[in-house]
Amino acid sequence: MAYVRKDAATLTATEKRRFVNALLEVKRRGEYDEFVRTHIAYYASDGERGLRTAHMAPSFLPWHRRFLLDLEEALRRVDSSVTLPYWDWTRDRTARSTPWTADLLGGNGRRSDRQVTTGPFAYQEGNWRLRVGVSDREFLTRDLGRRADPIDLPTKSDLEWALKDPAYDAAPWDSTVTKGFRNRLEGWGTGRGSASWRNHNRVHRWIGGVMLTAASVNDPAFWLHHAFVDLQWYRWQRRHGGARYLPATAPGSGDEQHGRVVSRHEKLPPWDVSPGELEDVGETYRYA
Repeated sequence: MAYVRKDAATLTATEKRRFVNALLEVKRRGEYDEFVRTHIAYYASDGERGLRTAHMAPSFLPWHRRFLLDLEEALRRVDSSVTLPYWDWTRDRTARSTPWTADLLGGNGRRSDRQVTTGPFAYQEGNWRLRVGVSDREFLTRDLGRRADPIDLPTKSDLEWALKDPAYDAAPWDSTVTKGFRNRLEGWGTGRGSASWRNHNRVHRWIGGVMLTAASVNDPAFWLHHAFVDLQWYRWQRRHGGARYLPATAPGSGDEQHGRVVSRHEKLPPWDVSPGELEDVGETYRYA
């Protein structure tokens, strides 16, 4: 039977506690840092040669769907009642709303060094030391809303702009494409400055701290954010019935993207699964 992923704002005190405790246990076992390493290893940009899977490519959504499932499986090995909650950043839009509470993710970083000092993932609690993808800082950092140069979270209309596009993606299948649901949701825009960051990318910018880096998984907020992103793919699929992942076939040998993107039925590294196999998760989970 499919389990349910809930809105973080609707979690009971017990559900929050069990989710947090499972995360801390996965961290204690050393498994969590492997997730950080994986995300770093597969963060490749347009400017790099070779295959792109996690970002700036059509497989952004299935790659993260599989990644979330792996973390969820690790959590459920600790506590079978736990599922990944999602954070609706179009509704809970301040640094004091869900999920930035002491009983869930903790709050903003302090002004001096952006260190998070509240909640279960604060360094002073002794359970959340950053070991991967950081320099000399072992503590979690955030700069919610970007104090020095404030930005807002994406709105419902920003999401609607992405959801209404009937095509999953389009050539040249990278961060420069202006059509297609995938990049409108991933959020690589044109121009410079804050206006160029849309949806998913803008949320990373709004949170700041380690969420600005390839090691963004160091912040547990990563999972709640990406669960909401995954929910948008889930909604897009239902709105545009029959619409499928693109490209359906791999770009040819004369195409600049040849060997650089994953087509619908090709395996999606580092897993033995294709994007097409990840399009339907209805037997595994659903969203409340």
